[in-house]
Amino acid sequence: MAIITGAARGIGKATAIFFAREGAKTVIVDILGDEGESIARYINEKISEDSAVFIQADVSEVEDVKSMVDAVIEKYGGIDVLVNNAAIQPVGTILETDTDTWDRVMKINLRSVFLCCKYVVPYMIKKNSGAIVNVASILGLRGGDKIIAYATSKAGLIGFTKSLAQDLMPYNIRVNAVAPRAIDTEMFKAYRSEEELKSKMDRYLFGRLGRPEEVANTILFLASDEASYISGEVLVIGGYC
Repeated sequence: MAIITGAARGIGKATAIFFAREGAKTVIVDILGDEGESIARYINEKISEDSAVFIQADVSEVEDVKSMVDAVIEKYGGIDVLVNNAAIQPVGTILETDTDTWDRVMKINLRSVFLCCKYVVPYMIKKNSGAIVNVASILGLRGGDKIIAYATSKAGLIGFTKSLAQDLMPYNIRVNAVAPRAIDTEMFKAYRSEEELKSKMDRYLFGRLGRPEEVANTILFLASDEASYISGEVLVIGGYC
């Protein structure tokens, strides 16, 4: 069974659908109640009955994460996969980013991953198996203009991924990350005008934005037994340059 955070929209939504299609029991976790319920309902009606549940939670808060994990264990008895996808992406240089925005980005993009791993990992250790996939960003590897808080949080997530992979190797738990470039999601488009997108399109791989499903397929691979000898890696999606 798989827990996917930030699964009400974009990459998380596509990932939840992909996991369900592969037969996994899927827990959709998001702060967005109506949209999260809608995805769970879609999966159960269109893909497989009783294969998805929605849990509303703020994964940057300790008690929410504890309650979410407790509910999953009570229902399923164990956890096989954790996909940490929840994030926000405000724009701004260091001069434009206030401390409240900085703290909020670090809390949602990085602290949430720490908390979910902290409370999920003990159950994976009990089974001596598991896979964790963190959704980072190309900006965490090479930085970017006017997005300093987001890029920094994703760089931290990459370091966290590599360190956690080493800590959990003795327990047969694999930890990897994907680093998408420009993906056609509401979050990506919210901070960019149509004109800006068009002006940069020739810089993107194949001259287009990536699709959430293309990232979801990669996450599914890293979580699967087909990637049984891969851990501590960051897989760029959409080209590095």
